[in-house]
Amino acid sequence: MSDAAAAVATEFEARTVTRWRNAVIAAFALGGITVASWGPRLPAVMSELHTDTGTLGLILGSVTVGSIVGLLTSTPLLHALRSRRAVGAALLIAAIALAVMGIAVAAGSIPGTTIAFIIVGYGIGTLDVLINVEGAAVESAAQRTLMPLMHGGWSVGAAVGAGIGALCAAVGISPSAQFLGEAVLVAVAGIVLATFIAPGIRHEDAGEDRTRLQRLAAWARGWLDWRLLLIGVVMLGVELAEGSANSWMTLSVHDDHGQTATIAALFFTVFAVAEAAARIFGGPVVDRLGRVRTTRVTTALGVLGVVLFIIGGNPWLVLAGVVLWAIGVSMGFPLGMSAAAESGPNPVARVSVVATVAYLANLAGPPAIGMLAARFGLLNTLWVVVALMAAAFLCAGSLRTARR
Repeated sequence: MSDAAAAVATEFEARTVTRWRNAVIAAFALGGITVASWGPRLPAVMSELHTDTGTLGLILGSVTVGSIVGLLTSTPLLHALRSRRAVGAALLIAAIALAVMGIAVAAGSIPGTTIAFIIVGYGIGTLDVLINVEGAAVESAAQRTLMPLMHGGWSVGAAVGAGIGALCAAVGISPSAQFLGEAVLVAVAGIVLATFIAPGIRHEDAGEDRTRLQRLAAWARGWLDWRLLLIGVVMLGVELAEGSANSWMTLSVHDDHGQTATIAALFFTVFAVAEAAARIFGGPVVDRLGRVRTTRVTTALGVLGVVLFIIGGNPWLVLAGVVLWAIGVSMGFPLGMSAAAESGPNPVARVSVVATVAYLANLAGPPAIGMLAARFGLLNTLWVVVALMAAAFLCAGSLRTARR
C-alpha cells in the first residue's frame, strides 16, 4: 500500500471511530433522557393514578426488578444480536416502555404503570451494560480516555429529559403525552445511532480463557476485599443520593416546600445540569486534587446540600441545596470505578462488585426511601441520605491511587 493510500485508510478509520464514539455518547444521552423522563412529573403521575407516596415508591421499585434482569441478560443478548443490533434493541425496549407508561398513566392503571416500569428498568439495565462495553471498546480503538465524557453524556441527557419535563409541566402537557412523545424520540434516535455502532461483538481482553466458574469465583472473592467494600460504601452513598434526587426531589419540592409543579420540575432540571457540568468539567479538579480529596470535597458539599434541602425554608436556600447535592453525587461513581479497577488483580471482577453495589443503591434505594417516607415523611427520610453521604466522605480514602 502506498503512503497516500495508507493515509486515506488511516483517516477513514479515524472518522469511523469518531462516528462510533459519537453514537455511544448519544446512546448514553438517550439513557439519561429515559431515566429523567418520569422524575419531574411524579406529582402529576401520582395525581392521575390517585395513589400515595408509599404506593408510588413500590411502583418505582419495579424499575429495580427489570434492571436486575437486564443486567443479568445483557451478555446473552449481546452474543445473540451482536453489538449494533443489541444497542438498538435495548433503546427500542426503553422506547416501548415509555409508550406503555404513557398509556397506563392516561388510563389511571397502577398495574399497567408497574409493568411499564419493569420494562423500562429492563431496557435501562441492558443498555447500561452494553454502552459501557461499547465505551471501553471505543477507548481502546481511539487510544484515549473517553469514559468520563461518555458518562457526562448521560448526565446531559438527564438534564435535557428534566428540561422536557419542566417545559411540559409549564405549558400544561400531560405526563402521558410527554411519555409518548419521548418514546418516539428514543425509538427514532436509537435506530439511527445504532447504524454508527461498529459491527461485530466485544470480547473481554483479560481472562477470556477462564471458565464461567472461575469468573464467578473471582467475582465472589471481591466481596471479601476490605478496600473494595469501602469503595462500595462510597458508591452506595453517592448513588443512593443520586437515585433519591431523581425519584423524589420534584415531589418533595412540590409537597414539602410548597412550590408549583413547574418550579419543582425546574429545580430538578437545575440538579441535572449541575451534575452534568461537574462531571464534564471536573477532570482538571481530579488531576489537581487527586481522587481522594476530590471525593471528600464533593461528598462534603453533598452532605451540606441535602441538609440545606431538608431544613431550608427559603426557596433560594433549597435551590442552593439542590446545586450542592448535585455536585456531591457527581464524582463518586466514575472515580470509584477507576479505583476499583486498579485496586487489585482481576479488574473486571472487581469493577463488577462495586458496580453491583452502585446499581442496587441507585435503583433499589429510592423505593426504600418512598416506603420510609410514607411513615416518617419525605424530608425526614432524607436524613438517611445525609448519613450515607457522610459515610461516603469517611470512606473516600479507599479511592487512593495504587502505588506502582
